[in-house]
Amino acid sequence: MKIGISLPVFTADPARPLSVAARASELGLDGVFSPDHLFPPAVYPTSGPDKPSLEAFSVLSAVAATVPAMHVGTLVSRVTLRAPGVLAKQAAALDQLSGGRAILGLGAGDSASLGEHQRYGIPFPPAKTRVEMLEETALALRALFEGRPWAGGRHVEALEGPLLPTGSPEVWIGGLSDAVVQVAARAADAWNGWGLDAQGYAARAASLRASADGREVSPTWGGIALVGRDRADVERLLDERAKRGLGTGGLWVGSAQALRDFAHSLEDHGCSWIVLLAAGPDDRLDVIAEALS
Repeated sequence: MKIGISLPVFTADPARPLSVAARASELGLDGVFSPDHLFPPAVYPTSGPDKPSLEAFSVLSAVAATVPAMHVGTLVSRVTLRAPGVLAKQAAALDQLSGGRAILGLGAGDSASLGEHQRYGIPFPPAKTRVEMLEETALALRALFEGRPWAGGRHVEALEGPLLPTGSPEVWIGGLSDAVVQVAARAADAWNGWGLDAQGYAARAASLRASADGREVSPTWGGIALVGRDRADVERLLDERAKRGLGTGGLWVGSAQALRDFAHSLEDHGCSWIVLLAAGPDDRLDVIAEALS
């Protein structure tokens, strides 16, 4: 199982994610990922249109140029944000720049990202339509990456290509609903279950295998993690977090040993990547690397 880190891109300082990527490489981790938002969405502690967010493909391109041999990917890019042809060109260019190590994580978006669409005048269709767009976009991009035209569908018009220079990143689909898991089974190279507990992950990984009907589709996991060296360190981190008025909603919380155990449980269900956004002090990246090495 490969280990990835989600970069801190909700900042105005590009040196911050680049330094985290460099440290991840020094620690022997396998890749870095970036969320793709116009500003931090409501699920993050400091969110809203008055808060900064670095552009995902720009950050990942800088990582690919300065920290070689790392996988670089989005987790996730919503299919509503860019025209499919533009997204294909960006992802292929990132793959070429990274020496064939790019990963394009795609998502349909949810209510947390509605504000971004409203602020920037980007249509936000109903959920059913967004899921249909997700599948067509994944299929269209995979065709272009393979050097084939896309004949067109209900939502994604015909795309001739070619993409030059060529690039063929892995296509992941992230999302928790049954409909999105089934789209991943039909149209993606991998599925990502962000924030799921072990039981929920096991159930969806089983559904993915059943829906794939023999297609090779890897389950992956991602989430925000607050990791302590031991239980006492976890309590210290939680106390510091409470003093800052921060909760633990949406966080995986536990000791290094608990993280090891969790990772092993994911691996038992076929997980090929675990991607963590490290919460807490800057040294938590080292704690995670030690726990999972």
